[in-house]
Amino acid sequence: MTITGAEALVKALEMQGVKVVFGYPGGAILPVYRALKDSSIEHILPRSEQAAAHAASGYARTNHTVGVCMATSGPGATNLVTGIATAYMDSIPMVAITGQVSTAMVGTDAFQEVDTKGITLPITKHNYLITNTDDIPRIVKEAFHIAKTGRPGPVVIDIPKNIAEAPCKAKLDPPLDLPGYKPTYKGHPSQIKNAVNLIEQAKRPVLYIGGGIINAQAEPLLVQFAEKQQIPVVSTLMGIGVMDANHPLYLGMLGLHGWPAANMAVNNCDLLLCMGARFDDRATGSVPGFAPNATVVHIDIDPAEIGKNAPSQVPIVGDIHMILTELLHKMEACDRSGWLKELEPYRAMRDKVYPQDEDPNKLTARAVMQAISRITEGKAIMTTDVGQHQMTAAQFYEIQKPGRFISSGGLGTMGYGLSAAVGAQMAAPNDLVICITGDGSFQMNMAELATAKEQRLPIKVILFNNNCLALVRQLQDTYCDAEYYGVFMPGNPDFIQLAKAYDMATYRLTENKNMEETLREALSNDKLTLVECVISEEDMIFPYIRNGESINQMVMAEEEMKNRAKRKK
Repeated sequence: MTITGAEALVKALEMQGVKVVFGYPGGAILPVYRALKDSSIEHILPRSEQAAAHAASGYARTNHTVGVCMATSGPGATNLVTGIATAYMDSIPMVAITGQVSTAMVGTDAFQEVDTKGITLPITKHNYLITNTDDIPRIVKEAFHIAKTGRPGPVVIDIPKNIAEAPCKAKLDPPLDLPGYKPTYKGHPSQIKNAVNLIEQAKRPVLYIGGGIINAQAEPLLVQFAEKQQIPVVSTLMGIGVMDANHPLYLGMLGLHGWPAANMAVNNCDLLLCMGARFDDRATGSVPGFAPNATVVHIDIDPAEIGKNAPSQVPIVGDIHMILTELLHKMEACDRSGWLKELEPYRAMRDKVYPQDEDPNKLTARAVMQAISRITEGKAIMTTDVGQHQMTAAQFYEIQKPGRFISSGGLGTMGYGLSAAVGAQMAAPNDLVICITGDGSFQMNMAELATAKEQRLPIKVILFNNNCLALVRQLQDTYCDAEYYGVFMPGNPDFIQLAKAYDMATYRLTENKNMEETLREALSNDKLTLVECVISEEDMIFPYIRNGESINQMVMAEEEMKNRAKRKK
C-alpha cells in the first residue's frame, strides 16, 4: 500500500519510539497532522511554539530520550527558534519538525515562508530541508541518531507541504549510513595515562563537572571516582544533581554566584579535572585568573570545546562514561584528608554570604527554597526560569538525584520553566514537579497554565513576585550606580485571581509565619497549584563576581551594604 510522505514521517517517528509530540498546527504542516491523528503518538498542544520546544526539552531531560516538537512554516518555525537555541546551548537531544511551503514556492516570499534551514543552521547540530519524499524515512532515522549520540543537540527537519502530500515508496527502516559522522567515544590511551599520573601526583585536585556527566549517564561512576580518590567536586549550573548536595565531597556550584568553598577550591587547586563542562564565562569569571595554579585535564565528547574558552594541558576527547570506567580501573584509592580539611574554612563562609541581621519574619526567596528542600528532601523534579529565583534554587535546593534540576543554562531563556515543567510532568506523571519562577519570567509563557490544566498536570508553581526584573535591577545597582530603568512592573496582574481562572489551587505568602505549613499543604495536593511569594525588590543574590574579576574575588552582602552606604553619602 502506498503511503504519503506525511504518513511515512509519522511511522518513522513511531519506529524511533516517540510517544509524545509537542506541537502547534498550521497550513503547511496540515498533512503531517492528518497522519498524526491516526498514530499511536500523543499530541500535546501548547499555547505557543516556543513553549512546545521548551516542553520537548523538559521531556527529554526527564526521560533521557529525544524530545520532539512540531510547528508550521513561517512564524511557527521562527517561534521555535528560541527553544531550539536553548537546547543547542545546553546539549539537549531534540528533533524539531517544521512545515514549509511547497517546493515550487520556495524563494518567492510566499505566505508564511521563511528559510528555516538557514535560520536554524547556527543553532542546530544538523538540519534538513526535504526535497524528495523517498528520503523521509532515512532522514528521520539520521536525525534521531545525530540528536542523541556524541554531544547531544537539536536537529531540524523542514518538510515542504507537497513533499508531505506526495507518495513515499521508500522502506520505512532503511540502514543507517553516516560515514562523515563518527563521534569519538574511546579516550586516547596516552592522554588517559597522562591524566592518571597527574591525579596520582596531585595534592590539591578538584573535579569540575558539568551537564556532560548527566548526558553520559555517568553519575554513579563520577561519585565512585570522587570517593575513591577523595577529590572535592564543584559543579556548573547544568551539573547540579550529579552528586547528592549533602555529600561530604560536594562543594556546590562554582562561578558568578557560586559558593565560596567551590570558588576557593578551584582557585587553590593544583589539578583541575574538568569533565563534561565547557569553561563558560558564568563559571570561570576572568579566564586568566581561573584555577591559576592548576594543571588542567579537560575531558569532553565534543572536540570543539577542548581549548575553546580556556587552555588545557591534557585534553581527552571521548565518552565520559567510558573514560571514568577506565580511570576507576587504573587507579588505586587515595587519602586526601589534608586537602579536604584545608577547605573546611571556606565551607564555613557560606553562612556569611547573605545578610546576618535580617528581620526573621521577612519573607525571602532563600527561606522559601530552604523550606521546599526540607519538605521534599531534595527529591522533586525542579524546573526553573531565569533570574534571581534561578540562582536561589541552584544555591539552596539540595537536590538528591541527577537529571532533576532542569534549567536554561547557556542561553538563559526566560519563559523556560513552566513549559519545561509541562514536559517533565508528562515524562514523569507520578513525580512531584515544581516550577520555580519570577513575575517577569512567568509572564513570558504563563499561557502554558492552560496546557497544564488541559492535561491535568499537578505542577506546583512557586512564583516569586517582587514586581520587577530583579536580576537586571541588581546589575543596574552594581554597574549603573543604582540608576534603575526599565525594570519595574507596576502592570503585574493579581496572580492569585489569574490562577483561579485556570482552576488552580492558590496560596499567597507575605511573611515567614506559617510559611512551611502552607508550602507543605501546597506541595502535597494533587492539583495544579500556584504559590505566590511576595518578596522585596531589594533582595540580591550573593556572592557575585564583578565583570573582569576572578572567582575568588567574591562580593558578599556585608561588602555590598558598605558600598551602598558610600553611594548614599
